[in-house]
Amino acid sequence: MTSRLRHCARLGIILLGICSIAGGIYLFRNWIEMFTRIRGKEMALSPTSRSFEGWKVSPLPMNFDVYIFNWTNPEDFYVGSSKKPNFQQLGPYRFREQPDKVNIEWHNQNASVSFRKKSVFYFDAAGSTGSLTDVITQVNSVAHGAARRAADSWLGRVSVNMAIRMYDQRLAITRSADEWLFKGFEHPFISLGKLLRPEDVPYSRIGYQYPRNGSSEFDGDINMFTGADDISKMGQIYTWNNLTHTGAFPGACGQVRGSMGEFFPPNLSTNDTVYMYMPKMCRAVPLDYTETVTVHGITAYKYSGTQHAVDNGTLYPDTSCYCVGGKCLPVGVIDVGPCAFNASVYMSFPHFYNGDPSYLEAVEGLKPEREKHEFFMTLEPNAGVPMDVGGGFQANYYMEPVKGIDLYDKVPSVMLPMMWCEERVRVSEEIAADIALVPLIVLLGQIVTGILLAGGLICTCWYPTRQVTHFCQGDPKAKASVLRPLTTFGVNTAPATGPVSQLFRHNTNAGGNERVGVRLLDYRRDSGLQQQQAGNRNNSENSPRERLISESSPDVIVR
Repeated sequence: MTSRLRHCARLGIILLGICSIAGGIYLFRNWIEMFTRIRGKEMALSPTSRSFEGWKVSPLPMNFDVYIFNWTNPEDFYVGSSKKPNFQQLGPYRFREQPDKVNIEWHNQNASVSFRKKSVFYFDAAGSTGSLTDVITQVNSVAHGAARRAADSWLGRVSVNMAIRMYDQRLAITRSADEWLFKGFEHPFISLGKLLRPEDVPYSRIGYQYPRNGSSEFDGDINMFTGADDISKMGQIYTWNNLTHTGAFPGACGQVRGSMGEFFPPNLSTNDTVYMYMPKMCRAVPLDYTETVTVHGITAYKYSGTQHAVDNGTLYPDTSCYCVGGKCLPVGVIDVGPCAFNASVYMSFPHFYNGDPSYLEAVEGLKPEREKHEFFMTLEPNAGVPMDVGGGFQANYYMEPVKGIDLYDKVPSVMLPMMWCEERVRVSEEIAADIALVPLIVLLGQIVTGILLAGGLICTCWYPTRQVTHFCQGDPKAKASVLRPLTTFGVNTAPATGPVSQLFRHNTNAGGNERVGVRLLDYRRDSGLQQQQAGNRNNSENSPRERLISESSPDVIVR
């Protein structure tokens, strides 16, 4: 190979290395975004996309567990009583849920889809602890709600007192578990209310889950983004009942936002907060990162409901807009009255988990535990897909005295637990294997990036490194000739100090130039520079172990 070809080959290798480094840097900065765009084109929700069938009808078995608190001593509920309200948790009453999306309409102008959720629930006796015929005593929230509405007028107070006596109303009601849940039951005040003020009474029966079973109206009309124009928006709700702001809470607290639970933003980090929209609470619940876990061998981030999710401005200033009517209760409960016909209903985590201790101290029978009562979403961070979902919310009724109403004139102010429910879903190993492709492709991109960077550095530095290595291992005379130009420098005419002065001898020639003679000394590896005896120092110039460079030698000239 000729010299020109060798130079061209070397230049080509260096250029290849530079291109590899540039490509590696570009992939390092843009690989995840590139992959997200490619995946978005395939996964964006549409009638023909791979994700459509799994979104419309969940392929996973879904269990809906309900727990009801049985009030054991309502007769002791009065001001001055020595006994706290005592509650016994019954359940779970397990139901198999079969969800479906109905009334689907696609909106290409803003890449969104409108739908309603319809779920059918079947009681699972084998998976339940208890029967639907269990007799349960709970707070008479309907009678108390009527008393609160009528307290502002003399006529209203008289009417409610008469109705309470006429229909023999008590502080509590005893019904079967089935009636408290999906079946519901009639209440005389509901019938009277529909006759007098039908606009304020939307239901004909009372039940915690009535009329949810088989209904497409329970959660309202939902419009969410499909991700066709931006995969990061996929699954994020845009409107609820055609509203972008519910009006239930002011400012950002009433904004319609967050996920409906099926899809979350991709490329999540441990600093992110994800939001889940709760239609029956008219708000988005923030979930904060708590830990990194493994689900079927896949690394996932766990986002949980912390005190941030149930605060009313006590700990987090941004949650102060959840205070209703200027009444800000301690952290732990959410006033959903503006979303529930102004009823005195508050939501919390089960057993007042993450709540102020005052709620637990006011009642007996509750014991919060993180393992049982934490609300969480475990997400694969690259795809934003739920891997494991658990926990739920608890409905509570805030009992307080109502002046002028005999039944409620002397009751204490206490947050009474009613029931809580949870949906637990965990992906199967087959689905997890498909989800695992996303982090695998991300890892492969990072490996390719590393290979490009390493290969580029090798190609770029190979020839210069080779030349330096050959130079270091070459002939000392050749190295000296190469380095000789570097020895031309100004030398201070002042005598050197210390041992350095022994190495140089100064002479001035006829032309006035100062010449520096370098004394070559014998150097032994075992002892270093050999020192002559003090008595022979005057004869050192004639020693065979050192000689002064002659004036005619090409030594350094100092001008």
